[in-house]
Amino acid sequence: MYNDLPSARLYNTKGAPFGAFIQPYSIEQIHIISVFKMDNATLDHQLPPLPSYALRPATPLIPGIPDTWLSLALPIIAYWGVSMLFHFIDEWDLFPQYRLHTPAEVLKRNHVSRWDVFRDVVIQQVIQTIVGLGLAWFDPEQVVGKEEYDVAVWARRIRLAERAIPAFLGLVGVDAQGMAKNFGGAHAMLAGALSGGVYPELTQTVLYSGQATTAPAFAEWEILAAKAIYHAGIPALQFLFAICVVDTWQYFLHRAMHMNKYLYTTFHSRHHRLYVPYAYGALYNHPFEGFLLDTLGTGIAYLVSGMTVRQSMWFFTMSTIKTVDDHCGYAFPWDPLQHLTSNNAGYHDVHHQSWGVKTNFSQPFFTFWDTLLGTKWVGGDVSARYERARLLAQKKVDADAGPITASTPAENAASLTDAPYTNDASSATSTARTAPTVTEPRIPSGKASKQALGSRQQVLDSGERQGGGIAVLAEESVEEVKAQRKLKQSQPSPLRKRTTSSGLKGFADRVGESLHGKSSGVLGVESR
Repeated sequence: MYNDLPSARLYNTKGAPFGAFIQPYSIEQIHIISVFKMDNATLDHQLPPLPSYALRPATPLIPGIPDTWLSLALPIIAYWGVSMLFHFIDEWDLFPQYRLHTPAEVLKRNHVSRWDVFRDVVIQQVIQTIVGLGLAWFDPEQVVGKEEYDVAVWARRIRLAERAIPAFLGLVGVDAQGMAKNFGGAHAMLAGALSGGVYPELTQTVLYSGQATTAPAFAEWEILAAKAIYHAGIPALQFLFAICVVDTWQYFLHRAMHMNKYLYTTFHSRHHRLYVPYAYGALYNHPFEGFLLDTLGTGIAYLVSGMTVRQSMWFFTMSTIKTVDDHCGYAFPWDPLQHLTSNNAGYHDVHHQSWGVKTNFSQPFFTFWDTLLGTKWVGGDVSARYERARLLAQKKVDADAGPITASTPAENAASLTDAPYTNDASSATSTARTAPTVTEPRIPSGKASKQALGSRQQVLDSGERQGGGIAVLAEESVEEVKAQRKLKQSQPSPLRKRTTSSGLKGFADRVGESLHGKSSGVLGVESR
């Protein structure tokens, strides 16, 4: 039946073909043939004709892998690729200065194991893939071949828009026709646009059913503008619209999960077992919530935005990377995703804290809905709250830590003799005796104190050339002062600490005087 279709070939003024030449195709080669029919009763002779086109199956981006399958696989690959990058940064502690939380907080504040998080994320991704494959079964086959035609459609729309230029300029008192005449041949394209899209010099010959017909042609700038709109402008608007759909969908469902007690306790509370988020915990959800909030939300955004499958690859993958980045636990100054919008790792981390869990619902792109509806955290800087959480978590880790050695105070009390350290006590110098009396925690009296006294005296006797001497004790005293300053913040006992700190500084002073004959400022500890 395709042999009965008329053929058309378009030529520009230089004789080069403009459109496609329609030839007979088998059903396997062609799905649809659309031919521009120059019907004199309906054709607007002032507009260039549209080229014909032939649709054919699209070649997969990666040979052997359908684009639909690739659109489902790429987000999962991106999820684990980016997550493992952040995980290695965590494990190797590469950028501690940019951490939102310490390793101790990850260990002590979260109420779910890393294995459980990994398992539930994999379950959600399996569900996501099954749903995607099910929907792909009903998708029409992806075809190409209409691009030239679509570009020409946009070029026509530009030509139609040009017709409004004279009237628009007339509203502000500008004579468009007069300007067009002045520009004349020097700027023919500009003159044509000012005249309302009239380009008398641009024509093409159209052969239709063996008869030559002259028709208008597009200006080069119109084709370039149409290509920019078709290949960049429209996809960008589709992407932005899809982002708005996802943000709206996730905000209101996410907010409902927090405002409704049943929904929170039954479904969403699982995600909030992570008080300290980390990258691969981004999709740690109840399976039903994961399907409803993430899979269904992005699927609807893809459908209503009219994206192609290849556009969806970018959209799904970028949405996934943004979600992982929002849960990474780092505030990197060079991370572009942290600065494109105000919705970033720091913003979402507030939502995971016990004092901010009912705020900052927006995710993953913009904070528009939080700002508009009054759910954005307004408590100001939270640095002090974060510092308190770090100290409490570290206390728990320290409390769980076992003794470095198997020694216990009971062994010291049970010792019946101080041998072989009795003589060390009587021969120790004043410097060796002073050190153990000011350090904290103090070494218990008895055999243990004599062991420490004899050990310190041996360090003093060995001298600096042998890696010992008074400088070693001085360094220890300085480090002890620094440690006591840190403990001051987490264990507020002003009187006891002031006395201890003073004693340590006094010891440092005496050691400094022995070394240099002046105050201990040279050792990095200032006397006050």
